[in-house]
Amino acid sequence: MTLDEMKRQAAAKALDHVSDGMKLGLGTGSTAKHFIELLGERVSGGLKVIGVPTSETTRTEAERCGIPLTTLDQIDRLDLTVDGADEIDGALNAIKGGGGALLREKIVAAASDRMIVIADDSKAVETLGRFPLPVEVIPFGLAATQRAIAKAFAETGVSGQMKVRKSDGGHVFVTDDGHWIIDADLGRISDPPRLANALTTVPGVVEHGLFIRLASLALLAGPSGIRTIERR
Repeated sequence: MTLDEMKRQAAAKALDHVSDGMKLGLGTGSTAKHFIELLGERVSGGLKVIGVPTSETTRTEAERCGIPLTTLDQIDRLDLTVDGADEIDGALNAIKGGGGALLREKIVAAASDRMIVIADDSKAVETLGRFPLPVEVIPFGLAATQRAIAKAFAETGVSGQMKVRKSDGGHVFVTDDGHWIIDADLGRISDPPRLANALTTVPGVVEHGLFIRLASLALLAGPSGIRTIERR
């Protein structure tokens, strides 16, 4: 089974948790794209749902698949969000933002009654930090913001190189909301909740990629099938 096939298998399993009339958060990334495609097939077969996309890329994909869309300005709560992750630990804390949509992804996840993470089994880790932590920042005062981020890292027992994310063309990557992303290669995050709290106090930081106690279920696809992790 290829990596892409495992991602699709996890996405298909998440559909078992979708029922008629649901309001859904639609994630961003390669695994979430599989879910959107499979959901679109169900919608064309008569399933009645409405979705809130977490990025402009997801919006375009959902529209292509015929999924009705709304916004969090029009509805106040979502039944379920299905999204991928760059890393997830046994407590269902995750790092997200590799696709650059972490701000909208976190807003949508926080507005949902449940969040299911779908991924291939390689995304499961004992300790977060192998994947660089994305931190979304405003461009103004970038150096000052980076110094404050480094101080927050030191106070929470982590350290590592920070890089402003670049696009494939070598230009600074700009999010859908006009912000920049700093990727921090920390190696190991021993206390993700403490680091998450520290980063939220830094002026200039819009959001960070630590998703703490947002996921309620993870569906991880591997060569031997789906492994399920539920939050206790």
